Amino acid sequence: MTIRKKGHWDDRRELAREMRRSPTIAEEILWGALRGRQLSGLKFHRQHVIGPFIADFYCASARLVIEVDGDIHDLQADYDAARTRQFMDYGYRVIRFNNEMVINETEEVLSQILAAAQSPSSTPGSEDGAA
Repeated sequence: MTIRKKGHWDDRRELAREMRRSPTIAEEILWGALRGRQLSGLKFHRQHVIGPFIADFYCASARLVIEVDGDIHDLQADYDAARTRQFMDYGYRVIRFNNEMVINETEEVLSQILAAAQSPSSTPGSEDGAA
């Protein structure tokens, strides 16, 4: 029997599972609209581990990370900017929305996500919603 020492990847994966079990209201709303290839046939994952980070939502075919930001993000703008740069360094595009926009303007959020997913992926960049 091989005993496997729990590593960084395992820790992140377990944290992602916990986060999937207790989503915010905004995450629940957005996941309800993205799951099952509902948005133009695109496959999304939620709470997906990418490097040392857990992306709120991720579309592999579009190399797109979607972040849904709550009030805490007002206090960690520098961290979020560094995190966005890291995702971009990995070759992903990042689009951010605040909780209120996801809850109150879901169709606009979906429209922006679709536009970002359909834009050329050869030039990664940061696209901001109303975060």
